[in-house]
Amino acid sequence: MTTPLVLTFVGRDRPGLVSAISERVATAGGTWLESRLARLAGEFAGVVLVSAPDAKIEALTDALRGLEATGLRVTIAPTAETAAPPTERLVKLAIVGRDRPGIVRDVTQALTRLGVNIEEFESGVEGEPFTGAEMFHAALRLRLPDGLGLDELRRTLERLAAEIMVDLSVGEGEPVG
Repeated sequence: MTTPLVLTFVGRDRPGLVSAISERVATAGGTWLESRLARLAGEFAGVVLVSAPDAKIEALTDALRGLEATGLRVTIAPTAETAAPPTERLVKLAIVGRDRPGIVRDVTQALTRLGVNIEEFESGVEGEPFTGAEMFHAALRLRLPDGLGLDELRRTLERLAAEIMVDLSVGEGEPVG
C-alpha cells in the first residue's frame, strides 16, 4: 500500500535542490506525482505531491529531514487525495493593473464570498516598458462551486475591477475530471 504525501520546502536557491529531494524520494521507492516549484527573491520554494510505500514512509521522512542540515526547510504531510465533485468547473482569471497594496486581498476576498476555490495563483510585478510604472500581473485557476454561474462571477469581478482599477478577464478553464 502507498501513502500520498505533500512535501513543502524552502531554501536558498542553488543548483541541486530538486535533485536532492527527488533522489531521496526515489531511494525510498517513492513516486514524484505533481509539483509547483519557483524561485522568489533568492529563495527556492516548492510544494510536491509524492506517493511512497507505507513501509518506507519513516525512512523517506528521515532522509528528507536530513536536508535541513543544508539549510533546506522541509515539511511532510500525509494527505488523502479527494476528487472534486464533477459539477464544479474550472475557470481562468487574469489580472493586470498598476501595482498597489491590497489587490490580492481584494480579489481573494471577493472570490471567498462567492465560495470559489483558488487552485493555482501565480503573480508578479513588472515595470511597464515605456512609463516604468510598476504593473501587477496575476494568473489564477479557480474552481467554481456548484450553483455559481460564470456570468455571476464575471459581474462580481467586473464591479471589483472598477473599484480597484485593474483589468480582470475570466475564461473557461480545462474540464474537470
